[in-house]
Amino acid sequence: MNQERIEIEVVEECSNMRIDRFVSMHEPDLTRSYVQKLVKEGNVRILDKEVKSNYKVKENELVVICIPEPAELDIKPEDIPLNILYEDEDLIVINKEKGMVVHPAAGHYSGTLVNALLYHCKGQLSGINGVMRPGIVHRIDRDTTGVIVACKNDKAHNSISEQLKEHSITRIYHAIVYNHFSEENGIVDAPIGRHPVERKKMAVNYKNGKHAVTHYHVIENLKQNYSYISCKLETGRTHQIRVHMASIRHPLLGDDIYGPKRTSINLEGQVLHAKTLGFIHPRTGTYMEFESELPTYFKELISKWSNH
Repeated sequence: MNQERIEIEVVEECSNMRIDRFVSMHEPDLTRSYVQKLVKEGNVRILDKEVKSNYKVKENELVVICIPEPAELDIKPEDIPLNILYEDEDLIVINKEKGMVVHPAAGHYSGTLVNALLYHCKGQLSGINGVMRPGIVHRIDRDTTGVIVACKNDKAHNSISEQLKEHSITRIYHAIVYNHFSEENGIVDAPIGRHPVERKKMAVNYKNGKHAVTHYHVIENLKQNYSYISCKLETGRTHQIRVHMASIRHPLLGDDIYGPKRTSINLEGQVLHAKTLGFIHPRTGTYMEFESELPTYFKELISKWSNH
């Protein structure tokens, strides 16, 4: 069986950390329980030796993780309610809820959008992205809400995928960020790549990053030194809005990876919503645009801090 091999060098600030915590921190797609399972099965090693979950890593050690290739049978259809904005024989547009993972990953094989789509579409989903991500052409983070499209056949998948590559798809997000703006509009043009030290994070990376552009518009400077903004993506890099806004000192509220670790407000992840998605329909050639309403918690925050 093929295995994915990951190597992580321990940096000084992670020294003396439990190995299961260290691995799950650096590999966000792996749950803590799955990491512990990997350790127990001897798939996490140091100097080619098996370790226990409570082993504490030391600076400069090389942690090697071997992730077994997932079996096709792991991904099962699940009767999970979906907020469907549009559906036809080629594609389905969903308003994704907060906390829902888009596609299965190691240690997280149930409760995802893919599990729900497999049930709803009776398995009729494009197969280009393999058994783990049927139908999925783009993704949004677990704690990001809003519009996402999935494809039911490979022709539709190829069409939407090509539009993504050409940056012709309309993608507008709404967010609440820290600090007020002095100007109403702005552009962040900075390449994004993997963080050189923390694998869990992306970063503005001029050496190894990929071209990334975000256009932002300030809807309102809110009370408590927060701002309500919209962001239009010109490109679609992993965590693009989160990284770009943090890079100009406006991290997203609730984002404990790129923003402050603690906030006085009880939130589950970043306040970010995929508001608008527009594309040319693969079969008809007609431009279609979909909007999703802000989730209740988001509207309550705006209402609480708005100056109007």
